[in-house]
Amino acid sequence: MNYRHAFHAGNHADVLKHITLLALIDSFKRKDSPFFVLDTHAGRGRYLLSSEESRKTAEIDDGVMKLMAQPTLPDVVERYLKAVQADNPVGALITYPGSPLLTAQALRPQDRLAACELQEEEAAALKALFARDSRVGVHPGDGYAQIRSLLPPKVNGVKIGRGLVLIDPPYEAQDAEYPRILAALSETLARWPQATCAVWFPIKQRRSILHFFRKAAALPIKSALLAEFLVRPDDSPLRLNGSGMLLLNPPWQFDRVLAPAMPVLKKHLGEPGASTRLEWLKTAE
Repeated sequence: MNYRHAFHAGNHADVLKHITLLALIDSFKRKDSPFFVLDTHAGRGRYLLSSEESRKTAEIDDGVMKLMAQPTLPDVVERYLKAVQADNPVGALITYPGSPLLTAQALRPQDRLAACELQEEEAAALKALFARDSRVGVHPGDGYAQIRSLLPPKVNGVKIGRGLVLIDPPYEAQDAEYPRILAALSETLARWPQATCAVWFPIKQRRSILHFFRKAAALPIKSALLAEFLVRPDDSPLRLNGSGMLLLNPPWQFDRVLAPAMPVLKKHLGEPGASTRLEWLKTAE
């Protein structure tokens, strides 16, 4: 595998993913009891925006930077922007925090994060980043394979009832990834039925993901929510036209939490033909 997220840090896909991630975490924090987050494809945790990879694509300029330039935005978007800014105390954006770092920054003392990463170099950077944070466990290796050993989550032998499994693979072979995701979701729900699962997916051609949606909605879940942002019409298989988050067992009325962000993404990050979608695929009976 040669995928490096540094090429894409802070782009429109990260914006949607990380707005959703932080909103989910904030929903867990409304109760005092601990929660657990498993990040199956964590990356290195922090991305230097002056790196060769980031400078080469400059995708952040059409992503989070455009939102930073807006005077006022909905609270769910501002929450995300403040989290990015918190990793840049000098003011200017020097780094972009990935999913595990954003998660860790939002954890309370009683909460826990397990971050998995397959690539050795990225895993080493992740381990160094969290070397002094006892709330975070870094697990080098295949995140799919580690679901069995990490779930259901326990702290000091006591099970944690609430939490999130974030699945955000690189999709180097897109169609081949979906069966692995479905198997991981099935394993997760068998071991931790009450878990919220969040799956990020790219949109290049619609037909490649419709079968995945049907299979995921048929899993033993109470509800499934789909949030999508298309920067442009999804008629080109050669580039990333947009992305989405598939949420299984999301918090109650979570669509209302995300709803204010969707028109903002379309207005400020979209090209001609941009669109958003926020739809329940399955609702609790």
